Amino acid sequence: MNESLLRELVPAVIGVLVRRGADFASAEDAVQEALIRALEAWPSDPPRDPKAWLVAAAWRKFLDAVRAESSRRGRELAVEVQPPAGPVPASDDTLRLFFLCANPSLPPAAAVALTLRAVGGLTTRQIADAYLVPEATMAQRISRAKKKIDGQRLDRPGDLGTVLRVLYLVFNEGYSGDVDLAAEAIRLTRQLFVLTDEPEVSGLLALMLLHHARRASRTGPGGRLIPLASQDRSLWDTGLITEGVAVLQAALARDRLGEYQAQAAIAALHADAPSTSDTDWVQIVEWYDELLAITDSPVVRLNRAVAVGEADGAQAGLRALVDLDPTLPRHTAVSAYLHERAGNLTQAAALYAEAARAATTVPERDHLTREAARVRQLL
Repeated sequence: MNESLLRELVPAVIGVLVRRGADFASAEDAVQEALIRALEAWPSDPPRDPKAWLVAAAWRKFLDAVRAESSRRGRELAVEVQPPAGPVPASDDTLRLFFLCANPSLPPAAAVALTLRAVGGLTTRQIADAYLVPEATMAQRISRAKKKIDGQRLDRPGDLGTVLRVLYLVFNEGYSGDVDLAAEAIRLTRQLFVLTDEPEVSGLLALMLLHHARRASRTGPGGRLIPLASQDRSLWDTGLITEGVAVLQAALARDRLGEYQAQAAIAALHADAPSTSDTDWVQIVEWYDELLAITDSPVVRLNRAVAVGEADGAQAGLRALVDLDPTLPRHTAVSAYLHERAGNLTQAAALYAEAARAATTVPERDHLTREAARVRQLL
């Protein structure tokens, strides 16, 4: 049985239950229970219509739960009407479910968890393992999120920008536990790509594909961090790069530029170059300028300074750093790199060591420590 295909049915089944009168939280719980039953029953007795089977099983679970709520008899009578016979309606509520789970009223962590469970079809345990937290903690997070949006109709308009931010947060978690969150984010974004006609959805999908294509080259033995300039480009997935570039080109042709399209354009230029020295850094700086016009983000300015240092020389890159807050994450590491490129080795070594002390992950700390040692040997 293909569990990925099973998970793809989850949002549509939740939508059917909601349209039949179930509230979102109860529908989502019922579908999760139906999924567990499917995983037990389908290997030996696969259904001819998986979606219809899940709808029937989830609806029974929902009615059982309502009947058990003796204090809510009025609602029980309202939903006791038998569902119509025949095939499940073809209408798909997946897009609306994306909007509901990424509700702007939810904290980002709660929106991510709810999206992975209700739209992605992951179990609470899988999500907890992926985020390295106890299952009870994740269950509470999901429960609070469902209570927060309780009573909101599935047909309310949603904020696509919030949905995209939630999916990008999932993608950036990478891989842990038994769930590849980067691959899961790509799968969900592909669904959103099919459901919408928005260039920014295409831009996010292209960005994910282009970043994911370089995944195998980013780390070495023991999780050692490998920077872009040192990566083995023969390990890059050319199929994903080709797909990502095609998706991006179609989006850019719409002439409705957004931040994800601009980021994807930068990623495409990196993916297209046979080496760091052969990269079109001038064009990358131009794309960072486009991105700054959209976001005015300090992080974008920091990344732009690196590109300026490659395109116009290290001193130009250092000048681009002057007006940026030195407490910005990675500011010290970028300054160290540009000072090394400018020949200021003593200062570069000290800055690499300072950046290592401030690193928030072990691979980053170890990488910066090695860089500091390497530069000291050049003195």
